Amino acid sequence: MKKTFTALTLCLGLSMATLAGSEPQNNSAQKYNVTVDLTNVQNDRVQVTVQAPAIKQSEIIYNMPKIVPGTYSVSDFGKFVSNFKAYAQNGDTLDVEKLDTNRWRIKNAQRLSRITYWVDDTFDAAKREDVVFEPGGTNIEEGKNFLLNTFGFVGYFDGMKQVPYQLNITKPQGFYGSTPLKAVVSNDSLDTYELPNYVDLADSPLMYNVPDTTVLKVGEADVLVSVYSPSGRVTSGPIASNVKSILEAQRSYLGGTLPVDKYAFLIYVPERVGKSGSFGALEHSYSSVYFLPEMPEEQFSSTIRDVAAHEFFHIVTPLNIHSEEIGNFDFINPKMSKHLWLYEGVTEYFATHVQVYENLYDLETFLDKIRDYIITSKTYYNDGLPFTEMSALVLDKYEKEYGNVYQKGALIGMVLDVRLRELSQGKYGLRDLMLELSKTYGKNNAFKDEELFDKITELTYPEIRDFFARYVEGAEPLPLEETFRKVGILYQPTGTQQIISYGDFAPGFDEETGKIKVADTADLDAFGHKMGFQTGDLLLAFNGTEISPANIRQLIGEELQSMEPGDKLTFTVGRRNEKGEIKEKKLKGRATAVKREQLHLLKPDPSATPEQLLLRNAWLGMDGA
Repeated sequence: MKKTFTALTLCLGLSMATLAGSEPQNNSAQKYNVTVDLTNVQNDRVQVTVQAPAIKQSEIIYNMPKIVPGTYSVSDFGKFVSNFKAYAQNGDTLDVEKLDTNRWRIKNAQRLSRITYWVDDTFDAAKREDVVFEPGGTNIEEGKNFLLNTFGFVGYFDGMKQVPYQLNITKPQGFYGSTPLKAVVSNDSLDTYELPNYVDLADSPLMYNVPDTTVLKVGEADVLVSVYSPSGRVTSGPIASNVKSILEAQRSYLGGTLPVDKYAFLIYVPERVGKSGSFGALEHSYSSVYFLPEMPEEQFSSTIRDVAAHEFFHIVTPLNIHSEEIGNFDFINPKMSKHLWLYEGVTEYFATHVQVYENLYDLETFLDKIRDYIITSKTYYNDGLPFTEMSALVLDKYEKEYGNVYQKGALIGMVLDVRLRELSQGKYGLRDLMLELSKTYGKNNAFKDEELFDKITELTYPEIRDFFARYVEGAEPLPLEETFRKVGILYQPTGTQQIISYGDFAPGFDEETGKIKVADTADLDAFGHKMGFQTGDLLLAFNGTEISPANIRQLIGEELQSMEPGDKLTFTVGRRNEKGEIKEKKLKGRATAVKREQLHLLKPDPSATPEQLLLRNAWLGMDGA
């Protein structure tokens, strides 16, 4: 997924696929009938009623998810459930034993007719340890907005995850439900949806509020852009116009058609940072949920394009290419797939590669993106850790290494792409492989983790098995210099470069205000001292443009760097006085060029051979290749 200045966004959605025989099947016409009542909010809670399918055993356990795909951390949605009750058909209450945070055992279950409980939202979690990253959480704002990540409201009975669900949403007057689902019943007060099983239900978020929506036609697919912005300053129309070009580029990149007929972007735009302190997105098979800050339209458009480019590509994986661990996810005790390089790494690489391949940006911009992946991967993560091992143990032992799926994972995709192009004389690349894998498996056929590398080798070249053994299963560093040389790109692990200084203060995040701050001035350079930055300064604006966690990299890394030495510039900071009050102060100066030791420099080789240029053109879709 994409990263903001404060945190990586989260990826790997819930697969729509299920596996026959993976758990006890129920072939009867019975189903769960679930009602979520949004019209009766009490103490920031809503009631959920579950009409149970027929149960034959004397005891049954109802589960709320402990972990959901994409977050790679414990959410414990059972924490937000209260007043759990079970009833027989005649209204008698049945004995219920709470086994742990997320599980309830119901006695005399053969008499069970329905259960009821109240659900609190995660956006307002009172304790720090209960905070859930907002795109994977829930919101209940009476009369304003309901963000329903369904796994935060609805659970399942043991052994009955494959039973169909009927989901009924009782909604306030004037509210509209934005979702990838198609309602079988919809009127002013009720929407009803039907889903084949719990995995599909959990993969289908909904957002209810007074509508601000725009529908795009991308090929044969309808793409819904739905926005909730409390201030009203961010609306769906401009966002839809901005993302249309990237969606059309992705359609072209995928061969002209999309494997979905409806997709939904659900975008929540808060007026200040949430309790997690982060912004970002969580994708699902047919939709993605965004929690992004208000910012000037140009910056918002740039951010949403980059994030959407990643999220939308998940319609390929894991929707059509996924392992058994993802296809039938265990929400209580999950087993992770070894192939996060595929789910997240290839997806992130495609989100960058598509934009140069489809002429949305130039080679220099593309190389800057690749350089960012290299710097982040080698600076903050363990480059010698086998990627399959990290993936399999990412929930516990290697939790802190998870962010590397978007960094080294993307680089794995890049190196594999170039290697495939080399072996095929430019005719076959990673995109072609992914389309073949989609046809080989598809959404209803999962692969076995231990067989994927052999299957890819079978579809491509014997040399590719060695690639996986050395660089993905093994601990060898990726052959970056060799790879770039093949396509006429010069790679320098270290070098010097002239840049425009920002002062060299250490940045931090101020949770109280949601602003980037000057966390440390110990390493200020001459420009920073001349400007007068002080520890604790809140960065409010640069040359009149408001600074936010989402646009700080663009402002400092692009706009500042585009200035000429001597150009006038202004940083507006918020500085606390002796009373603790924050007062604005303008720090004025002139752009100052400095030489810095730079890592991992990339630039086209002016002496590239015709063979190198041919391979580069095939790789990047240039010059008609």
